[in-house]
Amino acid sequence: MSMMFCRLSWSMRSIQREAARRWHHTSLTTDLIENMDKKATWDRFYTETGDKNKFKNFEWFFGFDSVQDFILPLLDTQPKTNAPLHILDMGCGTSALGPCIYRDSQRQVKVTCADISPVAVCLMQEHAQNSPVESKNPHSTLVFQELDCAELEGHFGPGSLDVIVDKGTTDALLRSREGRAKAGQIVRQCLWALRHSGSLLQFSDEDPDARLLWLEKEIRNDGGEVQADVWVQEIGVLRGICYFCYQVTPHKTVC
Repeated sequence: MSMMFCRLSWSMRSIQREAARRWHHTSLTTDLIENMDKKATWDRFYTETGDKNKFKNFEWFFGFDSVQDFILPLLDTQPKTNAPLHILDMGCGTSALGPCIYRDSQRQVKVTCADISPVAVCLMQEHAQNSPVESKNPHSTLVFQELDCAELEGHFGPGSLDVIVDKGTTDALLRSREGRAKAGQIVRQCLWALRHSGSLLQFSDEDPDARLLWLEKEIRNDGGEVQADVWVQEIGVLRGICYFCYQVTPHKTVC
């Protein structure tokens, strides 16, 4: 499936130019480009760009409408159980992605919007309290949590998550000076936390020739055994940049 986006998009490759134009904070722009793997960078970013009096979701790449046809059908394919599907929006920032999954899912879900920045989490919590989102399933829940997504073991059990959504988080780490090792750790943590029927969805503007090679390396254990299957699907083109959905599904032996 391929479609054109109609919403504002932020490419990691153009972030410096756009940031300078929009915020006029040269030091913030430099910090963002060079230190996207640092918690302090994101605390500063959301402090300087957020407005508690007039909240506005900030979307990296694109909004929920552009990828809902990738996410919602995937939820419907998960095994039917009495328990809610547990969805993790990893590195949520102040995106509306997680709340929109909660809103539009017909199935019962527990959506956890998680970010390393307590500033972002606080902004999202306050917005949810001031402007509650109504879910199509009355039994669904939406929570916001501060956590480092490279340390999922401290917050979730093995095989406890059904879907993990990563919109730009891995891209930010891979394009920072010291984030590559952490990005690999996150992939391995995701495989540990996902059910064998679950999936990690990475939305990215990185070309498959590069991302698939990296993912195929990171999904191998210490003995070189492949622990997951990886697929890629083109999403669409915006401003001359092509976006992709990388789906990683753990083998049953993982966990």
